[in-house]
Amino acid sequence: MLTYLIPVVLIIALLAASVRVLPEYRRGVVFFLGRFQGVKGPGLFIIVPVIQKMETVDLRTITLDVPGQDVISRDNVTVRVNAVVYFRVVDPEKAIIQIENFGMATSQIAQTTLRSVLGKHDLDEMLAERDRLNDDIQKILDEQTEPWGIKVSNVEIKQVDISEDMVRAIARQAEAERERRAKVIGAEGELQASQKLVEAAQIMDQSPAALQLRYLQTMSDMSTRNASTIFFPLPLELTKFFDQMGGKGSE
Repeated sequence: MLTYLIPVVLIIALLAASVRVLPEYRRGVVFFLGRFQGVKGPGLFIIVPVIQKMETVDLRTITLDVPGQDVISRDNVTVRVNAVVYFRVVDPEKAIIQIENFGMATSQIAQTTLRSVLGKHDLDEMLAERDRLNDDIQKILDEQTEPWGIKVSNVEIKQVDISEDMVRAIARQAEAERERRAKVIGAEGELQASQKLVEAAQIMDQSPAALQLRYLQTMSDMSTRNASTIFFPLPLELTKFFDQMGGKGSE
């Protein structure tokens, strides 16, 4: 009885070791005597122990936190930048055969690419044009990791840290820019006001009645104030008479 029981136990153990089940988000890269045989999964399949070997790969998107990198911008400002990279395996065969550790390799190449791309831009571009820089880094990473069966879907620069001295310099620059804009707006307002005054003077010169109305309005405004000076209105025709007499006397 024991003679028959031992082979049965060995067969059951062999079947248990041979049966593999992979979920939808995993794939198995199978090697037959060291040579690539194919990609298995998802679901139930058989692997022959010793003869076949399998390495599993996760196809879900991986979030890679790129540690802070010291970057010297094009205008010679030292900043510290960190980012996050989202990538996934699209070709399990390449991810296992072409690279030893695709996660570590993607992390290293993301760090070098981050320093290389940002070093070509000014500090103002790093702060104001992150979306464009994210797209540039993503395209470069995607091209470099494509031979490994990796697809880089997105790159986000999380933070750009600068020194306290540079923060104060940026604040002074922003304040100077606000003062410049205020002076420009004030000068434009004075220019527009002077143009309107010239137009008003031309209208009054062409219309004595308009000048008389303005004269009366001025007298009305002055009468409402608390003043000890008394004004007597003088007809405009009389002032013109005095001007004419003065002109004749000079002749």
